[in-house]
Amino acid sequence: MNQDTANSGNAARPDGTQPADGGAGPEGDQPTEGQAEQGATRSANGGAEDMRDRIEAVLKTVYDPEIPVNIFDLGLVYEIRLEGNGNVKIRMTLTAPACPVAGDIVRDVQMKVEEIPGIMDCHVQLTFDPPWTREMMTEEAKLELGFL
Repeated sequence: MNQDTANSGNAARPDGTQPADGGAGPEGDQPTEGQAEQGATRSANGGAEDMRDRIEAVLKTVYDPEIPVNIFDLGLVYEIRLEGNGNVKIRMTLTAPACPVAGDIVRDVQMKVEEIPGIMDCHVQLTFDPPWTREMMTEEAKLELGFL
């Protein structure tokens, strides 16, 4: 999990519990300075989470033409990194290094991600380390392909 997704979430106390007042301050009407900062962090992370969700949804529309499962559920996407200013880096692999449609898949990922409002540039890095294995697929993908 990358930093964009690791810190998402709620304004919990240091002990992990949630405030009963939903984050309001001691009087119940105004947040304290620390709570206001946590709220700003939640908003920023919420925006990153929303963008990540939109990117994942788009990646689920990209298919290797030889396999009836999208590249995301196949486990081909190793990392989605939101770098700010609308820049995204995606590190992914293919089911085989000699995939004859590798260029098409990479172009499709880049083109579709760059169509998302707010994305200015998408850089796709193809890697084969670690090599892809069937264990990287979602349960749904394994079921669809008859591996379960």
